[in-house]
Amino acid sequence: MAGGGWDVLGFGVVAVDDLVYVDRFPEPDGKTLAMDRRREGGGLAGTALVAAARLGARASWCGVLGDDELSRYSLAELVREGVDVSRVIRRQGAAPCASVIIVVRPTGQRSIVSGIRGVTPFPPGEITPEMIRECRVLFVDHSSPSTSIRAAALAREAGIPVVADVEGFADTGVTELVPLVDHLIVGAESAREHTGETDPARMVRALASTGRTLTAVTTGADGVWYAEGNEEPRHVPGHIVEAVDTTGCGDVFHGAYAAYLAFGEGVAGAVKAANAAAALKATKPGGRTGIPDRAALTAFIGGK
Repeated sequence: MAGGGWDVLGFGVVAVDDLVYVDRFPEPDGKTLAMDRRREGGGLAGTALVAAARLGARASWCGVLGDDELSRYSLAELVREGVDVSRVIRRQGAAPCASVIIVVRPTGQRSIVSGIRGVTPFPPGEITPEMIRECRVLFVDHSSPSTSIRAAALAREAGIPVVADVEGFADTGVTELVPLVDHLIVGAESAREHTGETDPARMVRALASTGRTLTAVTTGADGVWYAEGNEEPRHVPGHIVEAVDTTGCGDVFHGAYAAYLAFGEGVAGAVKAANAAAALKATKPGGRTGIPDRAALTAFIGGK
């Protein structure tokens, strides 16, 4: 595997999540009581990289932020978690995604309202082959397809695995990005919309390609279905945990998978670790609080 400076280098969105906990979703034109509130860092790339760092990977984020309160908060949270931000570009008016997340406490289910004003992609022209060659695994998301395409193409040329979290398969940019992805991990809802299939194994078959190392469809509490290349899909069952908040579970899955891939773990081992990490995350409120460190994850898997 190429690379060396960073275990996981990431491009994509970071967010500030204001979480509101309720006992039930409000009806249209109705009201419900907020039982608790909290603020945490979030975002597909942001949380994936925090998960990788907490598991012991050397993680770095390339993004664009401003000097507003939410930008300063996002950077401070990444630094606190050990994610390198030395390549972050500061630009007037740039900001992280600002999300309000309503979480139903009895089930851990959530609804997300995201504000993207000020969200600024990392300039594709600023991504150099030297930058990409500094990592062992590249992580990208769908938030800025042109940025992700540039990074993924350079990673492909350098023989560096590309792990991606994508939605909106019909978008032109995403359509161009997907063939560059070696390790494609998508949620069941996105996979269903794209493939028209309702069975996760069939979704995996429809998304898999000969040139891709991994195709995986995550199904929440039911675990994950995945295939290596064009092999038959396999199922890894979900873990039975008391779910408090499912916010960030998919992001944690991606980050844990990328970290274990960088550690030299094979696909099956990385999927197993990622599946367990996402389950543990669900046991705590917020998108990042429940992310385990490597010792906790090893102990949890060892007990299963």
